[in-house]
Amino acid sequence: MSQRVVITGMGVVSPVGSSVDTFWDSLIHGRSGVGPISYFDPTNFAVKIAGEVKGFDIAEYVDPKEAKRLDRFIQYAIGAAVQAVKQSGLADSPSVDKTRVGVVIGCGIGGLGTIEANHGVLQSRGPSRVSPFFVPMSIIDMAAGMVSIRYGFMGPNYGVVSACSSAGHSFIDGVNLIRLGKVDAMICGGTDACVTPLAIAGFNSSQALSTGFNDTPTRASRPFDKGRDGFVMGEGAGILVLESLESAQKRGATIHAEIVGYGMTGDAYHITAPHPEGTGSILAFREALRDAGIDASQVDYINAHGTSTPLNDKTETKVIKEVMGPDLASKVSVSSTKSMTGHMIGAAAAVESVATILAMQQSIVPPTINYEEPDPDCDLDITPNVAKERPIRYALKNSLGFGGHNAAILFKRWEG
Repeated sequence: MSQRVVITGMGVVSPVGSSVDTFWDSLIHGRSGVGPISYFDPTNFAVKIAGEVKGFDIAEYVDPKEAKRLDRFIQYAIGAAVQAVKQSGLADSPSVDKTRVGVVIGCGIGGLGTIEANHGVLQSRGPSRVSPFFVPMSIIDMAAGMVSIRYGFMGPNYGVVSACSSAGHSFIDGVNLIRLGKVDAMICGGTDACVTPLAIAGFNSSQALSTGFNDTPTRASRPFDKGRDGFVMGEGAGILVLESLESAQKRGATIHAEIVGYGMTGDAYHITAPHPEGTGSILAFREALRDAGIDASQVDYINAHGTSTPLNDKTETKVIKEVMGPDLASKVSVSSTKSMTGHMIGAAAAVESVATILAMQQSIVPPTINYEEPDPDCDLDITPNVAKERPIRYALKNSLGFGGHNAAILFKRWEG
């Protein structure tokens, strides 16, 4: 019999708060974390806004000298992981076998800022001046590696890369490892630090980013609104401690939620655009329901991928309608917290999963802000502008990634 998988710890570093409490307070009050870019001079860029991380001090987590050897994406992962592990009590529990605790952290791009900086050094000062820490600062797996080293967790340890669904796939890997009995607990999630000149320029060249709200940045991320014109780049990290129910109960851990199902598929369609009928995403959603053994009618809340791009939001609406059916689709609560954080790329599904769990715990659906003009192609209850109280027993986190990757995670409120 496979192990049940529960969540015993959560951590967040985000544009709207770098602790679980500040993050949640911002979400339910509809506060945007989008503002003018300060990490570099965007004067010559068409995009001048982003969701930069707020309230995060790496010195709270690692020695400042060590921090200089860590790209921002690794710093964010460590910060969120420390929060999550502390909340779980995992590292301090005498009953925990650290050889049976693993770390899998997803990331879309990795240390792009470090790559840009060292390329500049190479061009201007020559190869001998490139940092000896360049490679470990840049490679995606180092987020998981640093967390593993910090705590001495010796179970499976690696990175997951599937663009903006990376964190979703990290959770799925963690669930599978626990279900199979290979480990007792997994530190899983996602991180990214893509507010860099090359990332902003590259995504804008592909016409993915919002350019129409540089003067009013808090209005720029507007999922499902008719006036949406692209996503806003965000960054940060989200981490969950996944644990077998047996392990959590043995050590008396506080349980926040349960993962009861998942689905993962490929669109097999296009490198950046979702399938116009949402075929792959529909399959993932249905597989998550099948895996959990529940009917679509039991889903109370969907935390949408909701990027604020014309294609994604229209297609995601089709997916929800197809899986839920027209009557249920009009009743299920949907929201996109990207309206406040921007799109955090490889961290998105992890940070939004924390929001989903908190929504279940607090019986509050966070809003989709900046909803001003209805789009007939996005006619769902997207919880416009104001949070809504609602009991939530089952909630789905949907995520998609360039390359046609789909990951759907089904959470259940912990009921003992």
